Amino acid sequence: MMSEQEVLTCSSARNRGGVQRVEGKLRASVEKGDYYEAHQMYRTLFFRYMSQGKHAEARELMYSGAVLFFSHNQQNSAADLSMLVLESLEKSDAKVIDDILEHLAKLFSLMDPNTPERVAFVSRAIKWSSDSSAKLGHPKLHQQLAVTLWKEQNYSESRYHFLHSCDGEGCADMLVEYSASRGYRSEVDMFVAQAVLQFLCLKNKPSASVVFTTYTQKHPSIEKGPPFVQPLLNFIWFLLLAVDGGKLTVFTVLCEQYQPSLKRDPMYNEYLDRIGQLFFGVPPKQSSSYGGLLGNLLNSLMGASEEEAEEGQEDSSPIELD
Repeated sequence: MMSEQEVLTCSSARNRGGVQRVEGKLRASVEKGDYYEAHQMYRTLFFRYMSQGKHAEARELMYSGAVLFFSHNQQNSAADLSMLVLESLEKSDAKVIDDILEHLAKLFSLMDPNTPERVAFVSRAIKWSSDSSAKLGHPKLHQQLAVTLWKEQNYSESRYHFLHSCDGEGCADMLVEYSASRGYRSEVDMFVAQAVLQFLCLKNKPSASVVFTTYTQKHPSIEKGPPFVQPLLNFIWFLLLAVDGGKLTVFTVLCEQYQPSLKRDPMYNEYLDRIGQLFFGVPPKQSSSYGGLLGNLLNSLMGASEEEAEEGQEDSSPIELD
């Protein structure tokens, strides 16, 4: 007599075999060019599987169908099935695992960058991948999204996703290319300074250090350091050392001494206010939260409400994102 585990294994194998047979018929329809009929059949099967609680089978079928439609340049049908992949995840208790994250990133990479569906897809995918340890989305998903956007030369969006990953080296390589192709030579230091300060605002000290070291070593317009020719790079170097030490007096003197460099971007001092709270125990400003455009930028960067920001101030130690 078979054990319960053996019964489950056989049942799963039968289900997978059934899905493969259905996939074969649908693939044949798509190959013949019967796109509309095939699309409708995929949708019918999706809702049938979901009503039967076969969430994994529904997800697998929609994923393979979406990839198939993408290969035939049927963007609308492919995007629709991609959304159904997300629906199957949202309505099931599927765990956030690497295979699923890779599938979501693959679908994102195949979508036309100019379609509104892509924006909706990535927003829902990130939300689904979020949990208590990754409130802004899983770092591995962000990393894969960042690489796709980098290949598309959408550097600003790529930078955003790298910031929410743990891939400081990849972020630095992208920033070197971004600076070399789109930036002024006089701004080579500003590209990495912004990234380091933003990583620190997200309490990701390890990635802040890696992005700085990698960028300054690989950028063709930066002479070997430290110390560096550019004062702003020296400031960032000292800041990373100060964060390790945690001494407020060092941080304060450092910010005062480098004010001429810090005035090059009005956001720098806003970031440093936040860094002072997170790593050096500086109390929040009495004017409550940041306001106006700067406040909006900081809040969007950190993905936090005022309440979340206040909670974060209770723990001023660096937090590694995993």
